[in-house]
Amino acid sequence: MAAVADLPAPPVAQKRDYQVEAPHGAVRNDEYYWLRDDTREDPDMLAYLNAENAYADAVMAPLAEFEEHLFQELVGRIKQDDSSVPFQYKDYWYYTRFETGQEYPIHARRKGDMDAPEEVMLDINELAGDKAFYQVANWELSPDQKLLAFAEDDVGRRQYTIRVKNLETGEMLPVEVRGASASIAWAGDGQSFFWVENDPVTLLTKRVRRHVIGADQSEDALVYEETDDSFYMGVGLTRSEQYVCIFVRSTVSSEQRCAPAAEPTDFTVMAPRERDFEYSADHLAGRWVIRTNWDAPNFRIMQVADDQVGDRSKWRDLVAHDEDVFISRVELFDDFMAIGERSGGLTRVRLLPREGEPNYVSADESAYTMALSTNAQPNTDWLRYTYTSLTTPATTYELNIATGERRMLKEQEVLGGFDKNDYVTERLWAQARDGTRIPVSVVYRQGFEKDGSAAMLQYAYGSYGSSSDPAFNSNIISLLDRGMVYSIAHIRGGQEMGRHWYEDGKLLNKVNTFTDFIDVTRFLVAEGYAAPDRVAALGGSAGGLLMGAVANMAPQDYRVMISLVPFVDVVTTMLDESIPLTTNEFDEWGNPKDPQFYEYMLSYSPYDNIEAKDYPATFVGTGLWDSQVQYWEPAKYVARLRAHKTDDNLLVFRTQMEAGHGGRSGRFQRYREWAESYAFMLDQLGVRE
Repeated sequence: MAAVADLPAPPVAQKRDYQVEAPHGAVRNDEYYWLRDDTREDPDMLAYLNAENAYADAVMAPLAEFEEHLFQELVGRIKQDDSSVPFQYKDYWYYTRFETGQEYPIHARRKGDMDAPEEVMLDINELAGDKAFYQVANWELSPDQKLLAFAEDDVGRRQYTIRVKNLETGEMLPVEVRGASASIAWAGDGQSFFWVENDPVTLLTKRVRRHVIGADQSEDALVYEETDDSFYMGVGLTRSEQYVCIFVRSTVSSEQRCAPAAEPTDFTVMAPRERDFEYSADHLAGRWVIRTNWDAPNFRIMQVADDQVGDRSKWRDLVAHDEDVFISRVELFDDFMAIGERSGGLTRVRLLPREGEPNYVSADESAYTMALSTNAQPNTDWLRYTYTSLTTPATTYELNIATGERRMLKEQEVLGGFDKNDYVTERLWAQARDGTRIPVSVVYRQGFEKDGSAAMLQYAYGSYGSSSDPAFNSNIISLLDRGMVYSIAHIRGGQEMGRHWYEDGKLLNKVNTFTDFIDVTRFLVAEGYAAPDRVAALGGSAGGLLMGAVANMAPQDYRVMISLVPFVDVVTTMLDESIPLTTNEFDEWGNPKDPQFYEYMLSYSPYDNIEAKDYPATFVGTGLWDSQVQYWEPAKYVARLRAHKTDDNLLVFRTQMEAGHGGRSGRFQRYREWAESYAFMLDQLGVRE
């Protein structure tokens, strides 16, 4: 890295006073509010982002060779002509494959068996053409498997157009349903499908409509309209494919209405919505099976017969509530159920046969991730599941629940001489400042000595009840092979330890998320896993909020931070109901129109707590078309941080001008992004080869 004195001066954003008012009278000045532009066309705003990108280019220029070397390392571990494990659905085998050098997948199938001729359903490379961004977020087959509806996005804003392909002729039908979410469900007639209409500004899912093949979109019948802006909405078929359902959910409640797929006109509500009542129901073999938190914070499984649907008093327990076991998912089969669970901070799969005792799928390591895989058909004794850890590449197994036979179908191939026996993973427990034990997953290369000299990258997310399970990531091999430690802090706000873990890290408990992360860092340093001046931190989206809050609270504990698409302007964003996600998330963060929540959110909002003090070296990344965390949040954050920080540590802000929340769309383009942030981090940590 070039000396700071040799670099051009970083951009200085203009300050323009702007008063942000709350309904209860509180006023804050936001001198960088002008960087917000919903059209993404303001010339002053674009000039600032381009200036930041030019400065990032200058900072990274001396590392160009190192960055390219890292990129080649990262992509060098990928089997470029890889394919997924085929799965059978009715009389076809379906799979996804990549071709060497191609950015996008090819979705294909073969009739009868895998020796039959290949039928290419969607070649995403052809569809993408020369577009800077292209994504197919979902595809759904008609009941006779002759038509394929898919949702495409060529901007990155997650506002989709639904198109339809005739798989028999290869013809793209003249169907372009615009302004949609990615959710699609075919009716039983195979000539119409249900889709969800988005609000063009907030992207809230507002209406369910039915589109008939051959009709104009303007003729699509309105099926359901949601008036509560705190709810998300989607459509889908039950496991039996006998019902089309509309799923409506908020942070703390849900509602489901279903209609027979053969004649989907009258939708019956399974159970009316109530605050703090969540459920999801699936159907197979004449009964509904329901996962619900009704008098069960960690959820339980209930059932009800077809002729009693809609009567909650008829629900009966199948699997009772357990305060030590969180039930996350249920998959129905003709002769058994597979249940995804969490216990002791780890995932597992429970098998519940119609006859006989329940049992569990066995695991091979102390820290791992196990999950249900694609099980497309219920009429089988074979269960597919995936297994991975920080040292074990993603592996797909199938288990015969009648005989106990287990078969490995595929282990992710990692090129470049990788041998999982060269690495060691541990499950540790750190004590938080309030006495809570926090699970931590760590991995390092064989021969590592806990002498307090190593560099370490610590990752966490800690929001929405989303758990950061220990899964294999080939990128981190580039860190481990250079002597680094990689750790995942399973902090509160996730759901690793059950529902209470989530409740203890949201709303007025949100600060636990940040202090847990800091306490895990200090524990690992004290235990000799890292040098106190060689710790890096990584987080994205709500994990970017974590990075910003931790940088304000304990900057001295971190040498460098990578903050990607960070949610850092909490109060201003949550006051603005025109921004996507805001109204859906009052039960996650709080509604700042309430003075109690306003003051609490203000106390940790990264943008609002920047001070005149030293901060770690920081790499901030965003996408101009991000619809989840708008680009102006990190832009404002960087501008204010530049104006206040008292150190000479580098602050780099990279905006992908043709990308959204998930970064650029091509698989190799994403590795370019990782190579850049890794090069920055490794240079700051003094790690090269």
